[in-house]
Amino acid sequence: MAFGINREELTKWKEAVSRGEIAFITHYWLEPRFPGIKTVTKVGCANLERLTEWCAQNGLDPKYIHRRRPFPHFDLIGPKQKEILQKELLWDQLKRFHML
Repeated sequence: MAFGINREELTKWKEAVSRGEIAFITHYWLEPRFPGIKTVTKVGCANLERLTEWCAQNGLDPKYIHRRRPFPHFDLIGPKQKEILQKELLWDQLKRFHML
């Protein structure tokens, strides 16, 4: 279950993904398989080659890319999520979702 984002934010993320950009969107998330995890950041890009390269450059296994069309994405959770948001200078998402 996703919550904590609005339609405008989701639309902007989808548009960026569709253009082949590496795009980030963070939202609150409850998933029983991951106790204690409260947020997820979806790193999307319609260009699967570019997204695969991005994963490799960040030490992430591309086999975990969700190859869902039209919005393929990689789910970041836990410490790696915070690390990458900091690396990408996405301070607004870090602050908004209480990761700092």
